[in-house]
Amino acid sequence: MQEDHQIRLHSHPSLLDSYKFCSEIVPILSMPQTTMWMWKGSLPLLLLAAAVAAAAEPASTLEGPSRPVTVPLREDRGHAVDLPDTDPRVQRRVTGWAPEQIAVALSAAPTSAWVSWITGDFQMGGAVKPLDPGTVGSVVRYGLAADSLAREATGEALVYSQLYPFEGLQNYTSGIIHHVRILGLEPGTKYYYQCGDPAIPGAMSAVHAFRTMPDVGPRSYPGRIAVVGDLGLTYNTTSTVEHMASNQPDLVLLLGDVSYANLYLTNGTGTDCYSCSFAKSTPIHETYQPRWDYWGRYMEPVTSSTPMMVVEGNHEIEQQIGNKTFAAYSARFAFPSMESESFSPFYYSFDAGGIHFIMLAAYADYSKSGEQYRWLEKDLAKVDRSVTPWLVAGWHAPWYSTYKAHYREAECMRVAMEELLYSYGLDIVFTGHVHAYERSNRVFNYTLDPCGAVHISVGDGGNREKMATTHADDPGRCPEPLSTPDDFMGGFCAFNFTSGPAAGSFCWDRQPDYSAYRESSFGHGILEVKNETYALWKWHRNQDLYQGAVGDEIYIVREPERCLLKSSIAAYF
Repeated sequence: MQEDHQIRLHSHPSLLDSYKFCSEIVPILSMPQTTMWMWKGSLPLLLLAAAVAAAAEPASTLEGPSRPVTVPLREDRGHAVDLPDTDPRVQRRVTGWAPEQIAVALSAAPTSAWVSWITGDFQMGGAVKPLDPGTVGSVVRYGLAADSLAREATGEALVYSQLYPFEGLQNYTSGIIHHVRILGLEPGTKYYYQCGDPAIPGAMSAVHAFRTMPDVGPRSYPGRIAVVGDLGLTYNTTSTVEHMASNQPDLVLLLGDVSYANLYLTNGTGTDCYSCSFAKSTPIHETYQPRWDYWGRYMEPVTSSTPMMVVEGNHEIEQQIGNKTFAAYSARFAFPSMESESFSPFYYSFDAGGIHFIMLAAYADYSKSGEQYRWLEKDLAKVDRSVTPWLVAGWHAPWYSTYKAHYREAECMRVAMEELLYSYGLDIVFTGHVHAYERSNRVFNYTLDPCGAVHISVGDGGNREKMATTHADDPGRCPEPLSTPDDFMGGFCAFNFTSGPAAGSFCWDRQPDYSAYRESSFGHGILEVKNETYALWKWHRNQDLYQGAVGDEIYIVREPERCLLKSSIAAYF
């Protein structure tokens, strides 16, 4: 019995602290009366401190569903302003073939990683000639010390173009984009590296460093995982990134809608919103690709030292001539697609310590007959929860947002995939798209379920589109069902509810029970997985940057003996 108590205490950090406190207090209470008087003044204060600490402890999903909370809207939230192209943080700071926009990404396992960068400048105009990718080599030199980069890896280079052969529109071709996968790394180890072409004078970068993920296993986890969506490149974005960097994450998940280049015309003039400023007579929805380069330059201090994993959003579609889409997204980022056997930049998986991450595509075929679904079935079947206890997924469009913006927009994806993910005991889902913050209770098929996933939407990264402030359950704000079709897949799945408090309606008339907390503020989240059972989630608002406050926090607790249905460890219980 004592051993069982020790296991439970060590599985929950706050319980362990309480245990230590009581073990110190009990001997004091047992003291002889002659010495007890010395503690009379301090004991009440100690007990009060313990009570305050207990009251301040984050809630836990073990306590059951939280009562829905909506934080009232503050007047200073709303529109954001983009950084101009004259801002020094987005201007090209290198010359010749020196690398810029350097970024690190994870491979499927901690023994390898990707390093990406760009050499040469982009071209913009009516007639552009792509650079030759073979002009500059793709080399990474790396090692365990900044002055000893004895190992070397080579990779591949490419360029992409965004073409609009219409009168008055301009074309774009990128600099040379390099991707190098470095192998044979030790887990949980800091590596120093340079990238570029050592055969060309001035074509190697400065020395950077990153740390690999801890070894795959149930008792090792990254210290902090930052989660953010819909970043863009505004002054609010800079606050989000500064705040996020101050939390010193070991890994960043970016859940789509990256640069918002498609909010600009090809002449560099910004539009007010995604669609309202494009006339119906416009032959194609333009995008101003230099905004991607601006974003990469601004983010380099973070991305060159902290691995970042990206999944596509709707703003990455960027249609061009020949109905080609996602050109910038597919070319600029490295993905563990080959390693995870998805062979797609839109969906893939990777391990980080005892966490198996699955990144899914809301803008690629997710039907049960499609390649993504078949890959997901195979990937889930290979997950061994005795090795990676945590199963975490990320994609762009949320399934359980209660804001009017994009309300039930991803319903067809939910209908297709939710049951499969539920059957494998999915723990947490991270999404973006809706420009506000929201955390759900454990939910499955719109019903509170102790084995359902916790859905967390962090589309509040700071982009220039307006903050989402209206809820679908606000009086008179429920959208019409026909206004929420799945435009990308051409389907319609969002019908009136058939059961529960909202039966017969398309929206609830109050904040739904599955919505635990919602607030319209810019910010980011930090996930700290403590062990096989407990993970602490914190959401940080930008306005709290210098106050040390946390907007929302909760312990997410796994119950594998209760909930795992198909995992290879289910038989263990």
